[in-house]
Amino acid sequence: MCLLFVAWRPQAHYRLVVAANRDEFHQRPALPAAPWEDAPEVVGGRDLQGGGGWLAVATGSRFCALTNVREPGRHMAAAPSRGNLVSDFVRSTQEAHDLLPMMRSRAHAYAGFNLLAADARGLWLLTNRPEPHLRPLSPGLYGISNGALDDDWPKIRRGKVRLDALLARPQPPLDALFDLLADDEPAPDAELPDTGVGLEGERLLSPAFIRHPHYGTRCSTVVLGDADGAMRLMERRFDAAGRVTGESDWTLAADGRVMETVS
Repeated sequence: MCLLFVAWRPQAHYRLVVAANRDEFHQRPALPAAPWEDAPEVVGGRDLQGGGGWLAVATGSRFCALTNVREPGRHMAAAPSRGNLVSDFVRSTQEAHDLLPMMRSRAHAYAGFNLLAADARGLWLLTNRPEPHLRPLSPGLYGISNGALDDDWPKIRRGKVRLDALLARPQPPLDALFDLLADDEPAPDAELPDTGVGLEGERLLSPAFIRHPHYGTRCSTVVLGDADGAMRLMERRFDAAGRVTGESDWTLAADGRVMETVS
């Protein structure tokens, strides 16, 4: 993912609300969100180049998503795929507070990443920039892109304000959550961060939704985790022009059943 909003225990009805955009090169092959063939208790997209995932949910109220840290000029050619961190978490049955410290111990081997992971007991941030560290997150609303958690980037700031307003409703409208992710308004130059990609690069990457012939928003994902443990994952996929090419809608019931919603 390149833009991720996570609300942890925001209201009585929902334990978890996630709104996320995956930005990636359009030529990189991937599978749409669905149960994984080799792990049917997991639902999410699948990166066919690296073999892992970018966002996934699993029975047992597990959720995990990853953003890359933008660090131009720093290349780790032999580093393992960061998407494996997502698959390692959602495949496991260990509680997060036991598993994540073990994942932290090998975080230095990967290129820069931020990992947000949750189970029924808590939400955690694992990152390896500037150094590997792990911390639990209190109930609240968080936003992250290709920098640090809650960086004051325009798309993070705008998205958090909009999501906070939606969470004030008893049940956030799904269309409104996807509209938040579809915001393609570039930030004013005066508000752009300096992440080392130059002015044109910062302009291109400044909206929540990115359109470009080679690199852009490939999919938008909404996850709703009920207080009773059920989870619903909805994914909307796009081509290089930003046109919808497909949708997925899956529910993981509290009793472990995985069901597709067919419209």
